[in-house]
Amino acid sequence: MQRRKTISVRVGNVNIGSDHPIALQSMTSTSTMDTDGSVNQILRIVAAGADIVRLTAQGEREAVNLEEIRRRVREQGVDVPLVADIHFNPKAAFAAASRVEKVRINPGNFVDPGRTFKKLEYTDEEYAKELVRIDEALTPFIELCRQHGTAIRIGVNHGSLSDRIMSRYGDTPEGMVESAMEFLRVMVKRNFNDVVISVKASNVLVMTRTVRLLVEAMDKEDMHFPLHLGVTEAGDGEDGRVKSAVGIGSLLLDGIGDTIRVSLSEEPEAEIPVAKMLVDYIASDPVRLSAPKRQRSIPAVVGLDMAVDEASLISDRVLSVDYHGFTPDEVTVRAAVDLGAPLLRGEGDAVSITADCLTPQQCHNLALSILQATRLRFSKTEYIACPSCGRTLFDLQSTLRDIKAATSHLKHLKIGVMGCIVNGPGEMADADYGYVGASAGHITLYKGKTPVEKNISQEEAIPRLIELLKREGQWVEPK
Repeated sequence: MQRRKTISVRVGNVNIGSDHPIALQSMTSTSTMDTDGSVNQILRIVAAGADIVRLTAQGEREAVNLEEIRRRVREQGVDVPLVADIHFNPKAAFAAASRVEKVRINPGNFVDPGRTFKKLEYTDEEYAKELVRIDEALTPFIELCRQHGTAIRIGVNHGSLSDRIMSRYGDTPEGMVESAMEFLRVMVKRNFNDVVISVKASNVLVMTRTVRLLVEAMDKEDMHFPLHLGVTEAGDGEDGRVKSAVGIGSLLLDGIGDTIRVSLSEEPEAEIPVAKMLVDYIASDPVRLSAPKRQRSIPAVVGLDMAVDEASLISDRVLSVDYHGFTPDEVTVRAAVDLGAPLLRGEGDAVSITADCLTPQQCHNLALSILQATRLRFSKTEYIACPSCGRTLFDLQSTLRDIKAATSHLKHLKIGVMGCIVNGPGEMADADYGYVGASAGHITLYKGKTPVEKNISQEEAIPRLIELLKREGQWVEPK
């Protein structure tokens, strides 16, 4: 596999870039003020094989405590680089810069105010002044990071584009790319090269298209920063693994990507084996499937809605995989890469999966999950669920299980389950309904982007969600 050529960025004892192995990351789900819990979770994540660990720092207090967490981790003989994750609060970024190896900032809310979905009108002169404001706000932070040898990740999320970017470019991949490029241009102007860049979305098509557009934009301006890849809010179980493997894997196959996170709504250490499986498979240089351009509007699944003998008549347009001697997780990751990449290219009229570790029904279900991840066929409820972090205001894993138990028969719906408001309303923008942490023990329910029931107790939230679906005519009784 030929990697896209990048510069090298040093993050503590880890080098990120095309001359180095793809680095594996995860993020803690503990409160950053819970020092013991955070340290123990970091140690578990590292034991699972992570190269880098990120923690949220929503305020200066949390940013300062990163120093104690880092000290305690080092006392255990673990030298893993730590990353501070910053949203809305530049002061927290400044506080973290001297205490960790990398700081992630979000262009959507580092200088611009948080997203409100309001349409703003700018003249070209006014817009240019906003770019000057970004330069003025970012330059002192760059100099502080330079002083301490701290790397920066510019992390754009589809769910938190600023109103300024949205008003000019729309809620689009192009808007995400421009949001990143505005900050990158300041980095280049200030001759600061210890920069990693990410552009993430929960929609696999949006994520992959945005990354490819960003690579084109950087190439045009002779920028060669390494890329961090991930699909946000991928969820849990098979669905979460499939979405991440399709999105990340299709890019890695083309040599794009230098560090990855597989975001799962599970314990953070569960992300690392999946990420390693994915990177190892790409490194094996798998045979790339291809087929003629798709003629059907909805691809079929061989054995489920297309007989094997019928499939033989269009054999050149069937994407077929057969796995022997692998675990179910390995089959999930490999099939998502092998089938997902050509499906994203618009190839194939049918898919077929066989595996000696899965039943025929499990193979069919996996095929449907891959088709759903590529947005070609929706056969079950779509859950857009964040992986949880120190900002999360409820037990996301158990809540997601409970919501699935109550709503998984509503196959026509997309439901967002988000731990907090950082990406919540935006990242689940194409969800029909949303369940978002509002404050400790309280939830806000959304219809699309609009909050419809605010600050209801967590105990009442799922019954109230069901009541909302009934009022909207979206509820059917489970069979």
